[in-house]
Amino acid sequence: MLIVSLLLNIVVLVPVVTSLAARAPWIARAWGERTPARDILLAIYLAILTASIALLAVVATAGPSVAVEAAAVSLLAVQIAYKVLTAVMVQDALRNPVVLSNLGIAVVHAVTVATLVPGLLG
Repeated sequence: MLIVSLLLNIVVLVPVVTSLAARAPWIARAWGERTPARDILLAIYLAILTASIALLAVVATAGPSVAVEAAAVSLLAVQIAYKVLTAVMVQDALRNPVVLSNLGIAVVHAVTVATLVPGLLG
């Protein structure tokens, strides 16, 4: 499941990050016009994308380890928290495609975390 979650992050974030950076028209419809807040979101997404690529590269080259799994659980737990919080914070959340995709991704990441945590706790 670790690889599934990391690949999901990469597959989702590459087009989102490139579209945010290029100011694609669909971005304004999904996240509003360009603002400092939207640029901060781009920075956050770049950080998550970079961490996901790095963790996947380590797993692919050296295999999973307690350190890599702990780092991944930390990354995924923060993502779960913010993705679920979007459903609480965004007006008409269940009509917003970004919120809905966030919730779906949060479910996948929660399954991954649930499979990894028992091994980390010993």
